[in-house]
Amino acid sequence: QVQLVESGGGLVQAGESLRLSCVVSGSISRLNTMGWYRQASMKQRDVVATITRAGSTNYADSVKTRFTISRDNAKNTVYLQMNSLKPEDAGVYYCTANMGLFTTKDFWGQGTQVTVSS
Repeated sequence: QVQLVESGGGLVQAGESLRLSCVVSGSISRLNTMGWYRQASMKQRDVVATITRAGSTNYADSVKTRFTISRDNAKNTVYLQMNSLKPEDAGVYYCTANMGLFTTKDFWGQGTQVTVSS
């Protein structure tokens, strides 16, 4: 059993910052790429940022200069530092982790709500 638990969401004003955390626990095999996705109301779930096991990162264009993804492999944790938040950043943020070596599987957290008021 693998669990991903997100934390750090909340209500902030535009321009403020939040830091999301996601801890992976349970029967963990090799943790590969981890990432954050966002699902705004009535919209599809889109990728925000990803980070490989080696630390290579990718970002959605809309957050590239404002968000930073990082991970602590010793703690099985991935973070998302979100600065200069905008109302369009609001949504449920989901953590994801790809796990395994020869065969891999994606795991998802339950999500954490981020609300940005203008």
